[in-house]
Amino acid sequence: MATDTFDSFILNNGVVIPAVGLGVFQSPPAETAAAVQAALEVGYRHVDTAAAYFNERQVGDGLRASGLDRSEVFIQTKVWVSDYGYDETLHAFEKSATKPGIDYLDLLILHQPMPQRFERTVAAYRALETLLAEGRVRAIGVSNFLPHHLRALLEQTDVVPAVNQVELHPYFTQPEVQATDAEHGILTQAWSPIGGITFYGARTSTGTILQDSVIADIAQVHRKSVAQVMLRWHLQHGRQVIPKSVHPVRIAENFAVFDFQLTTDELARLDGLSSERRRVPHPDSFDPLRMGLSIPEV
Repeated sequence: MATDTFDSFILNNGVVIPAVGLGVFQSPPAETAAAVQAALEVGYRHVDTAAAYFNERQVGDGLRASGLDRSEVFIQTKVWVSDYGYDETLHAFEKSATKPGIDYLDLLILHQPMPQRFERTVAAYRALETLLAEGRVRAIGVSNFLPHHLRALLEQTDVVPAVNQVELHPYFTQPEVQATDAEHGILTQAWSPIGGITFYGARTSTGTILQDSVIADIAQVHRKSVAQVMLRWHLQHGRQVIPKSVHPVRIAENFAVFDFQLTTDELARLDGLSSERRRVPHPDSFDPLRMGLSIPEV
């Protein structure tokens, strides 16, 4: 559930997660440390990375440059599919904790459901359960899981994921995923929360989501940016967000979303924008192992 100011959420195991985090997907390693430092100086206390982003080390560099204590910053990362399997995932934790120079992770999640080899996914999740029981991670979760993936996982494991990180923005709201997450007490975490995927994927006939007239009208009323309106929409619907940027001005703008509130009518107008058209490959038809990515050792 959210606090009154929507500045944090409580996961299903009692761990508090900040409502807005910095995403570093596609952030070049050379720019990641500075982006993390800028975000932490603005007030962010959450950073989302992944082994397959190849910038976990620079997240640690940015944390140290900020001068903040490790305990003040919520750090999450993701296990890539090439490291799925029980022993392999235990080792993946070691790589993902050692690269940024930290001794525990606040949240560790599986990057893809990989239904083509789901037995390896289940084994990987059981390794996450072990890491959680041993206190090496504070919470565990999944990413890009659809309802049938979640149901299959829950039938074979013991710990309900704390988070399901999925593509979610006004043009793609995944209502069935959100409903399944809510049914099981799983926090829905939005990647591409302001529709950034539309910039390098398919566009609508009217352009990108940042040019949407409905959102622009609402933004003008509140004297906020279109991005800020979308982020506020997520928060008021109870979703955690991880907007990505390497530009200090935009990083600061994306965090300035706690001083206004959308009306019920405005929320409904935003809800009505979705075409439910997926802009990345469907996980049931896309085998991520075919990407050929492997995660280097420390």
